[in-house]
Order: sequence, then C-alpha cells, then structure tokens
Amino acid sequence: MKLSGLNAIITGASQGLGKAIAAQFLADGANVLICARDAVLLAETRHELAVGGGRVLAQACDVSDEAQVAALTEFALSEFGAVHALVSNAGVYGPMGPTEEVDLREWMRAVEINLYGTLLPCRALMPHFKQAGRGKIIIISGGGATNPMPNVSAYAASKAAVVRLMETLAEELKPHGIDVNAIAPGALQTRLVNQVLAAGPERVGAAFFAKNKKWADEGATPPALGAGLCAYLASAESDGITGRLISAQWDAWARLHEHRDELAASDIYCLRRIVPEDRGQQWK
Repeated sequence: MKLSGLNAIITGASQGLGKAIAAQFLADGANVLICARDAVLLAETRHELAVGGGRVLAQACDVSDEAQVAALTEFALSEFGAVHALVSNAGVYGPMGPTEEVDLREWMRAVEINLYGTLLPCRALMPHFKQAGRGKIIIISGGGATNPMPNVSAYAASKAAVVRLMETLAEELKPHGIDVNAIAPGALQTRLVNQVLAAGPERVGAAFFAKNKKWADEGATPPALGAGLCAYLASAESDGITGRLISAQWDAWARLHEHRDELAASDIYCLRRIVPEDRGQQWK
C-alpha cells in the first residue's frame, strides 16, 4: 500500500472531504490523527473510521488557536513517534452577502480559520519535518483561490492567500526535502452547499445560488477524487512535486510524477499575473 507506515494529521476531518481523505489514507495503509472543533461529531467519525487498517486517533482542536494546535502536534508526536504528512482541510465559507453589509467580525473569523488555521499547523510541524529531512504538506484550496466570488469575499480572499502561502512555504522548505502543495477538490456536495442554499440568492447572488442548487439536485464532484489526489501527494511517488495548485477534477495528476522535471522548470499549476503579451496583445 502506497501510504504504508505513514503517519498523518488531517484537520477538519469530522465530516465531508476531510473524513473522505482520512478514509482514503487508512485504506492506503496510513495512520491518521483527525481533528475538528466538534468533539462529539469527531468521536463518531473516529468510531466509523476505526474498522480496520491503520490507527485512528482523534482530538478536538480549533486550528486557528495556536495553543490548541501545539497541543495537537504534541499529542500526534507522542502517539505516533513521527508525523510524515499534514493535510490542512479545515475551512469555512464565512459570512455571505455584500462585503459592506456582512458582519465584520464574522468576516475576520473566516480568515482566521481558513488562513491562520492553515499557517499554524504548518508552523507547528515544520521543525519536525526539517529535522527528519522530509515531509508532505497538502492544503485544501478551492474555487475562491482562482476566481472572484462576489458575496463570499472572506472565503475568496482567504483561499487565495492560502495558495500564495503554499507557494511561499514550498520555496522555503524545498531545501529540506519537504513538499508543499494545494489541491482544488472540485464542487463538493457538503455542508457548505447547504449553507449557500440556506442563505438564498439575495445574499449570495443568483448565479452562485443556481450553481449550488444544481450541485445539490444533480450531484457534484465525488469527494473520492480529492481524497485520491491527497493520497498521491502524500506518497513517495510524488516526491519533488511542490509549490503547485492541482485540480482533482480537471488535472491529469495520477501520472504527474512523469513530468516532474518539466513541472519544476515551469509555472504550471501556479498563481501568476497575466500580462497583455500572454493574450496576444501589444499594449506598448
């Protein structure tokens, strides 16, 4: 199994995509520590996942709280002895509606969860990864990183920031054998879709509401795609692939290692500024 012997921390794993990632890691031979803020739901998920395969540990944690993240990391290292991979999945949409009308504190709280909640687990584990000379950090991004999202501005801004943080950490950690990547899992039918539908088209906009209604009615991207990509990026097969935002749904990631050298020499799967020449224009 491609993750045999690997120990991973997966945040936001009590439900949805995080839970699917944990199940995939276990199926591939890993041991996992799952965390989320809801201790009751987390315990239920741990019970569901602990049906065979590797070890499943669970600890309630608010990943935007530095002390709680430190305690989570200490617990993982004491139980596993070593941690080889971090999947930073915890995230929220935040307040929905025109930016000047939404509650400012809720807007800032969404940034704390999405951005600080990514930074803090990375910071906590980076010294351990550096000492080991290896490590895998996988960050869950989303459509907000590459496209404007009117009326969901906290989510869009924080997810774009998360991708640039990923790219920056990838450069910092490359000399230490640590790969850092982000994934876009696709449109998932999770609690976030339900939140959009509950908010209504007046708050989120007719187009975004219609998209989510279609996903709810007709189905969306299977979580297994994102979970499979996370497992690939945590495996030795993807060693050396770093600093990339990869779409689980649209990119040919299963054989990405065959293009490792080409990828390293390019800005493929990166966030970059587009200039007129990129679109065949000469604005001199």
